[in-house]
Amino acid sequence: MDKERISMIVFSGEMDKLLPVGILASGAIAMGQEVRIFLTFWGLMALRKGAFFQMPVSPSFAPMVGDLGKTLQEKKIPGLVDQLRTAKELGDVEIVACGMTMDLFGLKLEDLEDIVDRVAGVGEFIETAKEGHTTLFI
Repeated sequence: MDKERISMIVFSGEMDKLLPVGILASGAIAMGQEVRIFLTFWGLMALRKGAFFQMPVSPSFAPMVGDLGKTLQEKKIPGLVDQLRTAKELGDVEIVACGMTMDLFGLKLEDLEDIVDRVAGVGEFIETAKEGHTTLFI
């Protein structure tokens, strides 16, 4: 039987695509769902310690960056790491780093933000995602 779970494969390293990851995770937790996030390639690189606010935005979003940053600050909207930290405090959220990507970029778990739970292979994530009802590629 399918679990009420949303699984996200986070591939993008562009800030405008990463922010919705935290929003979607928080929304799923508010609806009583489990959340599983698999970080790979540039999505993984965005969660190196201190890297998130250095990530680029997509070219189509670049003209809005100044206004968005100001609005996020005015409305006190937290960044991705804080959003995910809060979601983890409120519900069942697991954030997993792709083992192959870790090897490729020479990273260790301690190089990543402390919200990343562990390292796993893609096969394990696929098995986990199959048990859920929604999988997103971001």
